[in-house]
Amino acid sequence: MFGPFERTVAFRYLRARKGERFVSVIAIFSLVGIALGVATLIIVMSVMNGFRQELLGRILGLNGHMGVYAAEGGPMRDFDPVVTRIRGLPGVVEAAPIIEGQVLLTSEAGGASGGLARGIRPEDLRARGIIADNIRRGSLEEFGGEDAIVIGTSLAARMRVGIGDRITLISPQGRATVVGTLPRVRAYRVVAMFNVGMNEYDSSFVFLPLEAAQIYFQMPGAATQVEVFVQDPTRVRVVNPEIRRALADRPVRIVDWQDANSSFFNAVQVERNVMFLILTLIIIVAAFNIISSLIMLVKDKGRDIAVLRTMGATRGAILRIFLLCGASVGVLGTAIGFALGLVFCLNIESIRQALQALTGTELFSPEVYFLSQLPAVVDPGEVAQVVGMGLGLSLLATLYPSWRAARLDPVEALRNE
Repeated sequence: MFGPFERTVAFRYLRARKGERFVSVIAIFSLVGIALGVATLIIVMSVMNGFRQELLGRILGLNGHMGVYAAEGGPMRDFDPVVTRIRGLPGVVEAAPIIEGQVLLTSEAGGASGGLARGIRPEDLRARGIIADNIRRGSLEEFGGEDAIVIGTSLAARMRVGIGDRITLISPQGRATVVGTLPRVRAYRVVAMFNVGMNEYDSSFVFLPLEAAQIYFQMPGAATQVEVFVQDPTRVRVVNPEIRRALADRPVRIVDWQDANSSFFNAVQVERNVMFLILTLIIIVAAFNIISSLIMLVKDKGRDIAVLRTMGATRGAILRIFLLCGASVGVLGTAIGFALGLVFCLNIESIRQALQALTGTELFSPEVYFLSQLPAVVDPGEVAQVVGMGLGLSLLATLYPSWRAARLDPVEALRNE
């Protein structure tokens, strides 16, 4: 497409000589703008993907993909047949009875915090990888009986307790006595501490053996729900009718993760789309810089264009010369941005730690952003889309100045000189 003649002249124009520095500086700014725009877009999209994937994995790994509740809203009694039927359905990985309730947590060291107590069978908790694989202190082997509790490391730090210490649970739903309603109070021994990497869970969730939770919450032989895990969380709506058919003899209410967390994940998606739109403007501004630099280059090289035309250069050759000038800036800027974005994404946590050490400030607070590490997941399709957009906008930016150079009348250009 581009012959030796066009390439030689184009690269000569890109190398500024004395008196041509201004045009060269604009071209450099255009290149830097495109590189920063492409790199920033890749980084932000990857971080947003990482946020969504990490939050989805941690939320679903701890809470289950759907919950099966009694239709009347009370505790689910005789839940073992329900668990057995659900486990036998295709696409279901696991089903476990759960008791859940809000409690106030206190310790002998003087710590106090609100929390969510979850009663679960010991074998079900050991099979839940997000907890079993993230035990930092203690062991789940001691989780059982009526005097054991598992808590998060952030909660343990706040309550100032360790393995073997006792934590007291106070339930707002008290028991009626002759002197009035008294809150239920019970102390449990800490046998293990977990850290799943999501501050909301590490600082508020505690796990009790199911039998201990049934005694504490006064639900003998009952559970508040049956948590269900499926093979593909994105196809959870397909399993929903299968569960209803399997439990046709007893009315149930099913809430899946898409219903429970829809507003949260919709907010993440909206924020991601807005960031994509805003950062695309950086590339568009850089493309306008290419237009302005090429127009100035055409004006500056008017006499050269006229001489080339009188020596036999066609309008197509002139068009290709200036197309190559602008495209070189766009391609080089996009390539630099692509490399910079990928390197940043692959080392984003190390870069964050280095910046924190350099500035002495916390750049990614787990209390605000839910996660303890800054995630980045590079989507090859999105990266290709960003690179294609950078190249496309750069090419479009060169069309008008190149067309204007090709249409330049050599007689008028020489006369104006």
